[in-house]
Amino acid sequence: MFENLSPRRQEQLQAFDRLLTIMDELREGCPWDRKQTMESLRHLTIEETYELSDSILENDLTEIKKELGDIALHIVFYAKIASETQAFDIADVLNSVCEKLISRHPHIYGDVKADNEEQVKQNWEQLKLKEGNKSVLAGVPGSLPALVKAMRVQEKARSAGFDWEEKHQVWEKVEEEMQEFKTAFNESGDVPSEAAEKEFGDLLFSLVNYARFIDINPETALERTNKKFIKRFNYLEAEAKKLGKSLQDMTLAEMDVFWEEAKKQE
Repeated sequence: MFENLSPRRQEQLQAFDRLLTIMDELREGCPWDRKQTMESLRHLTIEETYELSDSILENDLTEIKKELGDIALHIVFYAKIASETQAFDIADVLNSVCEKLISRHPHIYGDVKADNEEQVKQNWEQLKLKEGNKSVLAGVPGSLPALVKAMRVQEKARSAGFDWEEKHQVWEKVEEEMQEFKTAFNESGDVPSEAAEKEFGDLLFSLVNYARFIDINPETALERTNKKFIKRFNYLEAEAKKLGKSLQDMTLAEMDVFWEEAKKQE
């Protein structure tokens, strides 16, 4: 069967078989690997996913390759653990996702028509409902970070036709929420009230909505700003150290000089 495949596809399959073999050997012979459970691997998998995210934002292809390998290892590891109780194995995992992809792409593997990305998304969500999902929003993991979750629930709602029609309407909503937050904050005095917190949440949600509407990923945008701030702050600390000072010993005006220098180097 595999002899008819291209040489490169054969290499890919051989590499995957090599990983499966190594996983078998580690699970049998390594005390650490033998001890692991799905629960013990969970936080490590989350960490690996964030490391992949970092490397993608840095556009570091060498690191992306490395982190993809780590995640592939984790997938194989979970499947190996499950196979030991005959729950499922890696073949079941891969066949399951293949069947899902085929069933959810009837415009490729069936006679459904989808001329654009939006129609594909709508078909996808309708098929998920037919498969048993009780809500369009049911597929959004509850443990997602709040910013990512906001974007995902908005995308899911859009796939069901629940969305703004024009971007100016979304911006008007942002301005409305900004005013409501300012009012609630001013009324709360020095200690922000529960009402101010609620309105701030509404404001963030509306900003995420606007970002999504103009094709900006808010999570990516915020993380790029985080990285930019960290880089500038590290420069500020390094320059202060050269002067034999700590930041606590410097005035804000003195720090601003180095901050502006850092901005010019970007």
